[in-house]
Amino acid sequence: MFAAIVIGFTSCIDGNDKPVDPVDPGADNVLLVNTNITSNTTWETGKTYVLGGRITVTSGNTLTIQPGVIVKGEVGSGSNATALIIARGGKIDAQGTATSPIIFTTVADEIMPGQIASPNLDPDLSGLWGGLIVLGNAKASLAGDVTEVQIEGIPPSDTNGLYGGSNDEDNSGTIKYISIRHGGANIGEGNEINGLTLGAVGSGTVIENVEVIANQDDGIEWFGGSVSVKNAIVWNAGDDALDTDQAWSGTLDNFIVVSGAETDHALEIDGPEGSFNAGHTLKNGTIIGNAVAEMADFRDGARGTFENLYFTGFADPATTEGRGDLSLSGDKTLATFAEGTLKFMNLEATLADGVTLATVFKNGTAASATLVAAGANTVGANKAAFANTWSWTAASGSISDLK
Repeated sequence: MFAAIVIGFTSCIDGNDKPVDPVDPGADNVLLVNTNITSNTTWETGKTYVLGGRITVTSGNTLTIQPGVIVKGEVGSGSNATALIIARGGKIDAQGTATSPIIFTTVADEIMPGQIASPNLDPDLSGLWGGLIVLGNAKASLAGDVTEVQIEGIPPSDTNGLYGGSNDEDNSGTIKYISIRHGGANIGEGNEINGLTLGAVGSGTVIENVEVIANQDDGIEWFGGSVSVKNAIVWNAGDDALDTDQAWSGTLDNFIVVSGAETDHALEIDGPEGSFNAGHTLKNGTIIGNAVAEMADFRDGARGTFENLYFTGFADPATTEGRGDLSLSGDKTLATFAEGTLKFMNLEATLADGVTLATVFKNGTAASATLVAAGANTVGANKAAFANTWSWTAASGSISDLK
C-alpha cells in the first residue's frame, strides 16, 4: 500500500489533493484512488490512477476516462483484490483512441502514458490485480428465475456487485480502445476476476476495440445481457478466452483469440440457467490455439449462431486426450443443435497433417467446417482493427502471420 492522501473525486482532480507516485512520490501525474466514485468524475489524459482497492462507480454517476490514461491496480487477493466496478445505474465513458488507448494494468507495471508494451512485465504474467467489471439492468437467465444475483469475483457483502433486471436497452456507457492486462486476482478458492466482466449489460452500452492480456481467469465473460461487442482480442487467457453464460443475447463481431500456455478453452459457451432463453452471435473470428488449449466447448443447452470462424494451431485431439477439439457437451446441447437454436456456419480450420475435420469438429459440427491450408482462409477476423498503435498483441507480432 502506498502512503498518500486519499483522493475523493468530484468532477476532476482537486488542485488541493496531493498526488502520489508509487515510483516517485510527489510527482503530480500519479494519483491514488481508494474511495468509491459517488459523483461525476473525470480521469485526465497524461495521468496514472492507482486503484487502492475495490473501487465502484455507484448508481447515478459517470466516470469519464480520457484517452491515454493508465489505470493501475494495487497487488492483492481475497478481499483485498483491486478492481474497477461499474455498478447498475452507473456509467463509464472510457473512450481511448487508436493512437492513445486507455490501459488497465497492475501497479507492478512500469508502463507510462504513451507506451503500448510493458517495459518490465512479460505478456503472460497474470493475477496481479482484479479487472474491469460492468454491471447492468438487462435480462439474464438465472437459476431459480430470480431477477438479480451477485457477480462472480466480488464478495457477497458488497451489494454493488449485483446485476440483472428487465431493461434490455440499459446503458452502462461507452468503452473504446482499452487494453486490460495482468489481472484475474483470486478472491477465493477457484473464484477469480475476469479481465472484462459484463453482467446483464444492456444494448445501449457501446463496447468496441477491447484487448485483454494475461488474465488469470477468463479474458471476457458475458453473464446474460444484450450488449454487443466489436473488435475484441484476447491473448494468454489463464482459463477461457471468451466465456458466455446465462442467455447473453448480443453479438461479438470481429475478434481474435491467441491462446496461451494456460488457456483452457478458446471458447466456452454455456446455456441458460433459468427459463429465459436467448442466443447470441459470434462472427468473424480468428482463434489461434496451441498444444494445450481446446477450441470450444458448448455446454448446458448452449444457444446461438457461430459463423465465419477460422481455427488454427490446435493440437490433434486424438493424441492429447481431447484437447484441440470443438465439442457439444450433454444432452441439452445436443438437443439445441438438433433443433437449430445452436447453429454453425462457415467454419474453416488449418489442422495438423493427417488430422481430419471429423476428429476435431464433434457431434456433427464437421458438416459446417472446411479444411484450408495455412493462410488460405476466407473467413475470420479483420486484423486491421488491431493496430500496433493501441494493441500490445499486435505490437508484439503475435498476429502478424494472420491474413
